[in-house]
Amino acid sequence: MARVLRALVQLMGWACVMIGLFHVALGNAALPGAASAGATVDSWGRFMGASFVGYGLAWLWAARQRPIPARAVRWLAGVFLLGGVGRLLSLAVHGWPQWFQIALTVIELGLPPVFLWLADAEERAPHGDVEAAPAARRSAGGPRAARERPL
Repeated sequence: MARVLRALVQLMGWACVMIGLFHVALGNAALPGAASAGATVDSWGRFMGASFVGYGLAWLWAARQRPIPARAVRWLAGVFLLGGVGRLLSLAVHGWPQWFQIALTVIELGLPPVFLWLADAEERAPHGDVEAAPAARRSAGGPRAARERPL
């Protein structure tokens, strides 16, 4: 389970970074049906794309930790779930969007429970399942270990 968590967290991070960059680069053209939406929507979309890049970088930060912090995974999954809830609100207020947006809604509502279920998989894993090299270096007397030693 720990390896599945690590793979999903990395995949999520890279996917969000790439999607965000796609929106920053293409603006309205990145949104089905929004090509003629105008400068305000284009500006908002590019800004949100940059925010999504930052969100993806947060997932990648979590993936680089040993073990992956369950608390970070839960928070990031919660943000993703909130996005799916926002899409449901839009559906209730404005009706059905373009088909790809529906597919994204399914992903945004379905994937967070998987992350919540796996969130502490690496923290619970036996030491053989998790790369212990960074922890071993700290206990061997690296710079961080020196700061953490009691006087």
